[in-house]
Amino acid sequence: MRRFLIFLSLILVSIYSVAQDDSEAEDPLEYSLSTPYNTIYTHLSFLQDDNYHPEVAAKTFNSEQVDAKEAKSLAIKLKQVLDGNAIFIDLDEVPHTANYRDSLTNKHRYYLTKKYPELYVEKVGKRWYFSKKAVRNISKWHDEVYPFGTDKLLELLPSFGSKKVLGLYIWQMIGLLILIFMAFVLHKLFTFLIEKLILQLLFKFGYKKLADEVIIPVARPISFLVIFPLLILFVPVLQLPITMSKYVILALRAIWPIFAIVFLYKMVDIICIYLAKLADKTESTLDDQLVPLLRKVLKTFVVIVGGLFILDNLEFDITGLIAGLSIGGLAFALAAQDTIKNFFGSLLIFVDRPFQVGDWITSGNVDGTVEEVGFRSTRIRTFRNSVMYIPNGIITNQMIDNHGLRVYRRFNTNIALTYDTPPELIEVFVEGLKEVVKKHPETRKDYFEIHFNDMADSSLNIMFYIFFKVPSWSDELRARHEVLLEVVKLAEALGVNFAFPTQTLHVETFPEKKGNSPEYVKASSELKNKLEDYLKKNKN
Repeated sequence: MRRFLIFLSLILVSIYSVAQDDSEAEDPLEYSLSTPYNTIYTHLSFLQDDNYHPEVAAKTFNSEQVDAKEAKSLAIKLKQVLDGNAIFIDLDEVPHTANYRDSLTNKHRYYLTKKYPELYVEKVGKRWYFSKKAVRNISKWHDEVYPFGTDKLLELLPSFGSKKVLGLYIWQMIGLLILIFMAFVLHKLFTFLIEKLILQLLFKFGYKKLADEVIIPVARPISFLVIFPLLILFVPVLQLPITMSKYVILALRAIWPIFAIVFLYKMVDIICIYLAKLADKTESTLDDQLVPLLRKVLKTFVVIVGGLFILDNLEFDITGLIAGLSIGGLAFALAAQDTIKNFFGSLLIFVDRPFQVGDWITSGNVDGTVEEVGFRSTRIRTFRNSVMYIPNGIITNQMIDNHGLRVYRRFNTNIALTYDTPPELIEVFVEGLKEVVKKHPETRKDYFEIHFNDMADSSLNIMFYIFFKVPSWSDELRARHEVLLEVVKLAEALGVNFAFPTQTLHVETFPEKKGNSPEYVKASSELKNKLEDYLKKNKN
């Protein structure tokens, strides 16, 4: 019994000694949270592939705010968010001072990245922890970087292998190959759907020109508009090395807007083709000029906005650029007041429509036909076949006489007859003139004035005041020709002589000749009798 007790004692001593040796040989994991640098370094370094201790990385979260299990999950998610966004934390720039204060807030805070303003570490007591705001937002950020449940792949893909080839794990290489294959298949699928189905339908219904000139150029970038977002979605799942991931994601985000610009640029052509067809159905020709201008404006807008998106995706600070453009735009506006005035003048023309292309207008000293309305000036073809450009800011401030909006075109002239024309013939001729107007297809029938109107120096004048219902000046001249020709034919048929300026020389005394002056009745009683006889004769 005594020997047994001694043997048992020796065994216990040996076990204690071995345990003591093992405990001394096991070097405990060391970490520090005394400075912003130590806290961020602890979080990142203990989640590396060769030093994976998430329970230590979880120490960077205040235990009074979250429990150990949740802190471990948040630490892993935060690392995945940084890797998925290719956010590189340069530890050399992180302060090593325990009492560090942010220069803007004057608080014990250090912000990790501009992309997430709520992601910062703050001092609590003598230690630095991730802030409460960061704790509340990590899950939301994680869902944004890994939407649609793609974060589940992070738990599956690493199990495919642990060896590295060219700096990548086997599962990462397989993931890249899968993404490339998926992009190729989707591109072929969209090509098939567009070329074989949509284009065949267009060809069948006789829209081959539309398909060749519009649909095919628009359809080509469509597949890339779908493929690139999918690549941007799945590349973070591969957890590529931070430098590689940064440039890959930046390249994908910068290239994707280029295809969007091409697609929208082509879409502008389709929209303008549709608007042009609508403009063709309207009577106004001004909207025909508006469509090309609208095309230029929309294309310029697409290119500028697309360029800003590309710069933003390349992580350029476009806020300063936009502010600079605003200040520069103000300076440009002050220097180009006349240009801006003309631009708004063109807008007023398109809105108010005082004239349209093809109208004959008179504005100031300009008289001609409108050929084009631009953003700066209006082009007018004068009747001497010269071209005048009037700034829109000027023409909108002037009185505009639009001859093209006339419903009727007035024609006013005097038909001069000789003084020897009998009164009865004058009456018949006037009635014939009225019939000429009534029978012409392009004259106004409800209003015209044809009367014996004046006794001029050498003629008896008949006022010929009529209106033509014609669309253009050329049609008006043609209608005048036809009417005046009928007037001449009527005069010839009735034996009416047209007067022309003449002078008659009267010789009052001549040997053995009487004077040409008539001998007037001087007795007033005789004159009154003649007047009464005339009134009685013409009473009925």
